[in-house]
Amino acid sequence: MSENNGHIDPKQEERIRKAFKERDWNEIKSADSWAIFKVMSEFVEGFEKLAKIGPCVSVFGSARTPRDHHYYKMAEEIAAKLVRHGYGVITGGGPGIMEAGNKGAHSENGKSVGLNIVLPFEQFNNIYIDPDKLITFNYFFVRKVMFTKYAQGFIVLPGGFGTLDELFEALTLIQTNKIGRFPIVLVGKKYWSGMVDWLKNTMLEEKNINAEDLDLFSIVDNPTDAVKVIDDFYSKYLLSPNY
Repeated sequence: MSENNGHIDPKQEERIRKAFKERDWNEIKSADSWAIFKVMSEFVEGFEKLAKIGPCVSVFGSARTPRDHHYYKMAEEIAAKLVRHGYGVITGGGPGIMEAGNKGAHSENGKSVGLNIVLPFEQFNNIYIDPDKLITFNYFFVRKVMFTKYAQGFIVLPGGFGTLDELFEALTLIQTNKIGRFPIVLVGKKYWSGMVDWLKNTMLEEKNINAEDLDLFSIVDNPTDAVKVIDDFYSKYLLSPNY
């Protein structure tokens, strides 16, 4: 953990101070009411645009992955294979792994969905998203609903806090039966092995999860195996994508 010698960015300090500021009822009512309408508008736009997209797989991963990185190339190949096998692709709409996912889908003329998020750095929508399937959100929680509500599977490449957030959101919703037991595929055994060891040796040992929870995801090392997990899952139910 890094030390910052107690220094807090002025903008962050103002945000912290604002959280402790007392507000009268009219201020609270006015600000919160408008926030509710903003949240509602994002849900409505998301539902309207995504309700008819057909079977899709959400592809997660870092916005910081450069285009010449092997994980970028893997994400691109995975997305292309998914389209060839009948699926559309949903990403976070930004650069890095997200761009690779949309690029792979676009290269095969498949459905390429981008759920972009407004951030002070990093995030801008990539050029490989279908124009009618680009949605930009202000609220992370609304965006995460769209990732899970309209996906029939999840493929997770290496990433940071945001990727972990999306991964554990999907795992939690499946574990608690809030969504169906859709396949979750982690790509990159070397990258994910430390986390998986911790789940097994610490979280499971402390009885904070059950042994069967470790079966909620698969780990693979190449695009072919990643897509095969999705295909094998649906073949058990005699289902296939149909546009």
